[in-house]
Amino acid sequence: MKPLPRNLALRKSEPADHARIIAVMTDWWGGRDLRSSVPRLFLNHFCDTSFVAEKDGELVAFLVGFLSPARPDEGYIHFAGIHPAYRKIGLGRHLFETFFDLCRKNGRRVVRSCTSPVNRGSVSFHQCIGFSIEPGNSIADGIPVTVDYNRPGDPKVRFVKQL
Repeated sequence: MKPLPRNLALRKSEPADHARIIAVMTDWWGGRDLRSSVPRLFLNHFCDTSFVAEKDGELVAFLVGFLSPARPDEGYIHFAGIHPAYRKIGLGRHLFETFFDLCRKNGRRVVRSCTSPVNRGSVSFHQCIGFSIEPGNSIADGIPVTVDYNRPGDPKVRFVKQL
């Protein structure tokens, strides 16, 4: 794995990081309010498998992931975000690779994730780092999606990566 770019510090998350993460989400997603997508329980219960990146104490990226308790061969990346000024420097790849390493060390051989089909940058990023798009039950803008994934009217692009 390449070293962390731009003198950034990466650490496991803490429950107290929740407030910092939801405080930046609307800005980082161009006004989309996705704060409800990262409930506090994720950082309370999966802080050992989630990460934050900081520069001089400022939050610049995060990844919320967990080792599936129901699927002992799988890890799941629930949410990841990068400050817009820190995109395209390898930080996202570093966060994901850190999670992949954690999965390997814990006997996990599959990582899953999903994103909204409107988030083309996320779709491209996942494919760039080796995720495959899983078949869905519909197509949105040429991309397979699973409709009504979390609730009615909520299509998701589902990804899988073999480690």
